[in-house]
Amino acid sequence: MKFHASLSFLSGFAVMIIVGWIVFPWLLYSTKEQPIQFSHKVHTGETVGLSCEECHAVGEDGRFTGIPPLEKCAGCHSAQLGTTADEKKLVEDYVVPNREIPWLVYARQPENVYFSHAQHVKIAKIECERCHGTHGSSDRLRPYQENRISGYSRDISGALTVRVSSDSQEEMKMDDCAKCHSERGVYDSCLKCHK
Repeated sequence: MKFHASLSFLSGFAVMIIVGWIVFPWLLYSTKEQPIQFSHKVHTGETVGLSCEECHAVGEDGRFTGIPPLEKCAGCHSAQLGTTADEKKLVEDYVVPNREIPWLVYARQPENVYFSHAQHVKIAKIECERCHGTHGSSDRLRPYQENRISGYSRDISGALTVRVSSDSQEEMKMDDCAKCHSERGVYDSCLKCHK
């Protein structure tokens, strides 16, 4: 009898783990494609040779300018440069009608979080890859996954609902910030980031 009870418990526990770690996150997130595909590899590699900061700049006032405006793309793409459908769509649907590209932002932080790129990139000299991983050398944009409840990107919470590995690239959890601050000996109050 004890064997059957143990087996029932372990079976139930396994089902709960599968539902909690696999099925629930699958249901929780919707997947959307970016409006057009974009190759960071082409733009930051030997072909064009741009740096992250040339498109994703920190302004004079210290604010991060985020996704580059269409005018930045139009500077080089006033006419179609390549033969891909996405290049054609960029020029015809966005550059010619002067319409901003409705990018889905992977790194949009929750409303209660204040994050200064100027303090981290300009003052602390932290490389973009520390938080954004290899995104800057990707050949294609991965699908955007949005939490159906909060509306935030999956990048904020990571691939799994619960972190199993210590690899923080491609995720932006508060633990990652706290770990980096601890490694650098920076101990600020909670209200420095949560305003």
